[in-house]
Amino acid sequence: MHDQGKFIIAAVGIFFSYFYFGILQEKITRSRYGERDEDGNYEKFTYTLTLVGVQCLWNWIFAKGLTLVKPEKEDKTHYGYYACSAITYLLAMVSSNMALRWVPYPTQVIGKSAKPIPVMILGVLIGHKRYTIQRYCFVLTIVAGVILFMMKEGKVNATVAASEQMLGIGEVLLILSLSMDGLTGAIQERMRSAHSPTAQHMMIAMNGWSTAIVSVAIILTGELFEFIAFASRYPYVLVNLALLAVTGALGQLFIFIMVASFGPLACSVVTTTRKFFTVLFSVIFFGNALTSRQWMGAVLVFVGLFADAAFGKSAVKKTDKNEKDKEKLLSNK
Repeated sequence: MHDQGKFIIAAVGIFFSYFYFGILQEKITRSRYGERDEDGNYEKFTYTLTLVGVQCLWNWIFAKGLTLVKPEKEDKTHYGYYACSAITYLLAMVSSNMALRWVPYPTQVIGKSAKPIPVMILGVLIGHKRYTIQRYCFVLTIVAGVILFMMKEGKVNATVAASEQMLGIGEVLLILSLSMDGLTGAIQERMRSAHSPTAQHMMIAMNGWSTAIVSVAIILTGELFEFIAFASRYPYVLVNLALLAVTGALGQLFIFIMVASFGPLACSVVTTTRKFFTVLFSVIFFGNALTSRQWMGAVLVFVGLFADAAFGKSAVKKTDKNEKDKEKLLSNK
């Protein structure tokens, strides 16, 4: 019962934190700044590395502050795990944000909805995690439902046309982002099995490494000075960045609680379905009609979620128990 309550708190925290985070992110990156230039274009926020760097730095400060309130025991996790996961984590975030330059937002959402798949595949190959056929089917059902729900009839042709026009650069970046998500999950799975770090340990170390790496990249590319000039012209963007950092830090804390307690697959399922519920709430409160395809997607997501909650964990526990019994039998021989 305690684990169930902890799971619900972490899942709700992830949803509400990243719901507002998404609103702020779109406001920062898609707003028009200043007046039209000679070509009739407005200035845009294009400082992806800075955006990621601010989030990582604030997440690190937030996690460090938590240790003053609730001190943690010494973290004995090898620094190599954190360094590798920080690199893959950064590559996933940067690739996903850069993909928006070449593909429309619905394509990015649909692509990132497949996140549990690389998490499972690389979790098996690198993290030595074992899943049952049932668990694979449940996750595939959830992903299929999210994809069906997100794909609106009127945007399919536009998405395809944009993809063909841009020679697939955006799709390549999304594939890279998904691959990095899978590697991050696999490394975290190995980390959990080898050292069992707490959520705060993971948040401090990963964001510390990420901040150091992205800071070097921002300076070497010259983006830091360009951003300072941009912020001096439009200082109100700093307020939105501060709010983005706070909501991102809260959301990441809940994510690391989920990863540390229930594993990266459970976390990826929650974050994927969070996108579904965000759209579903907009349908309920704003009265947008659903197509038959979206209703089918909604049904698939709920079926996958309830099936995974009811049978997924018990199936994994049974598999783990069988493996331990086999190891014990071999050792006795």
